[in-house]
Amino acid sequence: MEPYQMNFSNYRSLLKKYIETEDESSLYQAEQFSKLSMQHNISPEEIVNIHIQALQEIYPDMPGDIHTAMNFLLETMISYGLAYQEFQSLREKQVELESEISIAANMQQTLLSTTVPDVEGLEIGAVSVPAHRMNGDYFHFVTDGSKNIGIAIADVIGKGIPAALAMSMIKYSLDSFPDTMRSPSITLENLNRVVERNVDSSMFITMFYGLFNYETNVLSYSSAGHEPGFYYCAAKDEFMEIKGNGIVLGVLDQTNYEEFEVEMSDGDMVVLLTDGVTECRLGDNFIESNEVLEVIRQYMHLPAQEAVDSVFRHFERLQEFQLRDDFTLIFLKK
Repeated sequence: MEPYQMNFSNYRSLLKKYIETEDESSLYQAEQFSKLSMQHNISPEEIVNIHIQALQEIYPDMPGDIHTAMNFLLETMISYGLAYQEFQSLREKQVELESEISIAANMQQTLLSTTVPDVEGLEIGAVSVPAHRMNGDYFHFVTDGSKNIGIAIADVIGKGIPAALAMSMIKYSLDSFPDTMRSPSITLENLNRVVERNVDSSMFITMFYGLFNYETNVLSYSSAGHEPGFYYCAAKDEFMEIKGNGIVLGVLDQTNYEEFEVEMSDGDMVVLLTDGVTECRLGDNFIESNEVLEVIRQYMHLPAQEAVDSVFRHFERLQEFQLRDDFTLIFLKK
């Protein structure tokens, strides 16, 4: 006999036995019937229909009201079955999407990995933590045979997998530029053309690019609409804002970026960050810039990497471990 017919016969016998004896062994066998039904993809409304047919055979003279009520249950379960199938389909798609996002996040970590350079006379600390699975922030260090160290920090206006792909393109473009194109202004001009030609028009990228010469102790830099950083002057024991006037990457094909310089003395520090740091929230209010600097002051005496980690943990606690935006922070300590 076919499994469906065999199950119906078993179910009718079980139901009749349970009605007559209320034996719990019948409930256990009904559980096995349910599992077998699932294995053969029998829907909930089919089980209800089996139940109705079994009742009609057990009670041929079943009152009309009971029969109508059971038909009502059957119609209800038909709607439930359709909704459940749709739910299962959406759930399967969600699981598949989660798997793809997990793979993409791991690929992003691999593609965007960078090595913090060991520079004589300069301590470098960097931390970048995504608010969600994919990181819309990015930082990268470019080293070559020259006396310069390139420092890039960027933020994609737009998140998810497209942002990760855009960041990967930025990184490999940076690595491919020859030494003659390493100056911050020229670097941003070239990256701007890359982004404008290859990235969707709805996605823009803010970026700060600096070049530190460890023989002259000069940091030259340009900004493409990026969050202003800070320069700490040890001699004056004060922070000053450092910012550029350039437009974000990808808006115009031909864009020029102004270049600035900071000469660092012993004890000086440059702080680079994304808006996930300056736009931390306390309740519904954004934290003020002077409050950010107060937190930095608490930890700036520590080694650079320990300091940025401590600042991150401070803001993480402040937001009750729920980051609202990607958080990236870099310290350059002379």
